[in-house]
Amino acid sequence: MSTAQHKIGSGFGATSTADEVLEGIDLSGKLALVTGGYSGIGLETTRALVKAGALVVVPARRPETAEQALAGLPGVEVDELDLGDLESVRRFAERFLASGRGLDIVIDSAGIMACPETRVGDGWEAQFATNHLGHFALVNRLWPAIAPGGARVVSVSSRGHHAAGIRWDDIHWRQGYDKWEAYGQAKTANVLFAVQLDKLGRDAGVRAFALHPGGILTPLQRHLAQEEMVERGWIDEEGNLLHPEVFKTPQQGAATQVWAATSPQLDGLGGLYLEDCDIAEPAQDTREGVKDWAIDPEQAARLWTLSAELTGVDAFAS
Repeated sequence: MSTAQHKIGSGFGATSTADEVLEGIDLSGKLALVTGGYSGIGLETTRALVKAGALVVVPARRPETAEQALAGLPGVEVDELDLGDLESVRRFAERFLASGRGLDIVIDSAGIMACPETRVGDGWEAQFATNHLGHFALVNRLWPAIAPGGARVVSVSSRGHHAAGIRWDDIHWRQGYDKWEAYGQAKTANVLFAVQLDKLGRDAGVRAFALHPGGILTPLQRHLAQEEMVERGWIDEEGNLLHPEVFKTPQQGAATQVWAATSPQLDGLGGLYLEDCDIAEPAQDTREGVKDWAIDPEQAARLWTLSAELTGVDAFAS
């Protein structure tokens, strides 16, 4: 498969921070939306965008918690949104569209990881529903605000996509739930979403990217017991980080999504998977890079059709 998935030598890397990739970039007058923008790398993303001059809308499942986390940060607006509830997505989108504002940046940063088997909506597996379907519905409902300004849409995936492609015969894991493979499917879906959105939206000037932010210990690990993180070699029994050279800080973890959303180095490009503030290479026999199944245009189109059927939303339906 021919691909543009090759490094461009951005000059940034794994240790770059969100502030560093935004140096010299003026976002005054720009409006960004960051899901999960009040916790972990999402919070650092919001802080960096505001520092560069942007106004940021932060939809939050827990608005009160978001308000506390963002207190004292100027240029931030919090509203209620539960990505696992499509009615909540609809209500948020309608409120935003009623404001008449256009979006310049959309960063789909919220997500859940390796949770116990949980069902939402019509019995949907929660990781696929929250990480993918909720964001799919959100972007499609907000399309009237996204398209006019030629926004960039950034889908925060993970190297976890290496764990699994799309389980087409049982996408909601009704037979034999595995929390890590379900997470891998959801993260693959995040990449495929960006591939197809970029194809559909580029004529309107909208470009989409997906990315791996890096390994960062944040509240994303809330569903993991300390014993499991010890077993995986992340921390010791006292909770100390075992390999600080492997894990990024939240400021470093936010860098790739901020770079994806703003860098002029990506002008004219889209539908690509990024890591460490550069375009990723196709995955070989290592944990780096992007798997073929996550950037397959046929699977991307198939997932888009299925997602539109499940959510009842498709901004590109004829």
